[in-house]
Amino acid sequence: MQQIPMTVKGAELLRTELEELKSVKRPQITAAIAEARAHGDLKENAEYHAAREQQGFCEGRIQEIEAKLSKAQVIDITKIKNTGRIIFGATVTVLNVETDEEITYRIVGDDEADFKQNLISVNSPIARGLIGKEEDDSVSIKTPGGDVDFDILKVEYV
Repeated sequence: MQQIPMTVKGAELLRTELEELKSVKRPQITAAIAEARAHGDLKENAEYHAAREQQGFCEGRIQEIEAKLSKAQVIDITKIKNTGRIIFGATVTVLNVETDEEITYRIVGDDEADFKQNLISVNSPIARGLIGKEEDDSVSIKTPGGDVDFDILKVEYV
């Protein structure tokens, strides 16, 4: 069984979503199905079919989250000694050599990635190019937009 790397925050978010789905959404959908059934003929009852469809999506998401959590390898980066080497969970400040722009990325699991918040997936081209490098290294990373040169300014385990 292949483990899925995940930060502590990412695991907490999935557990929160799972709890919400099980304790709030599922009972709401069950109530909607019961109410729609009370309206009579199920063949032509759009409310019933919509509620059943919602139920399918909800149950599918519950199964998906439970599977991810069962395979999760939760990594607490704050408990690892900072060696200056970029690893999963590290927060990295880099300088784009071409544009002279300073950017801070945090390397996270696939489910947590949000490029707008500078949370990049461990499987993204930038993260793969940075992993294993150290503070003060220079690196050239192949991205979909072409090669990008970075100077690694700071590596934090926060």
